[in-house]
Amino acid sequence: MDLTGKLLAAMPSMEDARFDHALILICSHSGDGAMGLIVNNPLPDLNFGALLSRVGIKAPSPPDLPVHYGGPVERGRGFILHQGDYDGGSAVMEIAGGFHMSATLDVLEALANGTGPNPALLTLGYSGWGPNQLEAEIAANAWLTLDGSADIVFGAQAGQKWGDALRLAGVNPMMLSGRAGRA
Repeated sequence: MDLTGKLLAAMPSMEDARFDHALILICSHSGDGAMGLIVNNPLPDLNFGALLSRVGIKAPSPPDLPVHYGGPVERGRGFILHQGDYDGGSAVMEIAGGFHMSATLDVLEALANGTGPNPALLTLGYSGWGPNQLEAEIAANAWLTLDGSADIVFGAQAGQKWGDALRLAGVNPMMLSGRAGRA
């Protein structure tokens, strides 16, 4: 099973508070594990301008781009999700479903100057799983797997993405249970 390009919606049974109502785009998935970015958790105390200052990029009027919490691993490392219309060269990783990811200062400079990818979603940190860990969590009813959607990842308001992704898949969020069963 390859979940690259899919969305994971945290189920109500999720016991880890860092992933409460999280919606994660899986950027890489193989037998070695998985890596994804939470796309619906903006950091309230950090904006794009402040982030640019921290990394030494000067921008007279940076765009109002929220900075999201991408996950608990390497929280100081930045990732930019975008679509394929941005030519960042070999530093751009293609993800299934038309998504792309960049993690260089060049893309931050381009965003600051208005020449970067649009739309774009900026995260700090990522979510990671070891071999078979994600599969076990899915089997334990911690995650619901959904098709990736650029409209959800880039378009919806952060607080609505989880519910919008579920509804797009035909799932009523109010009908989800925190309990799993076996038939």
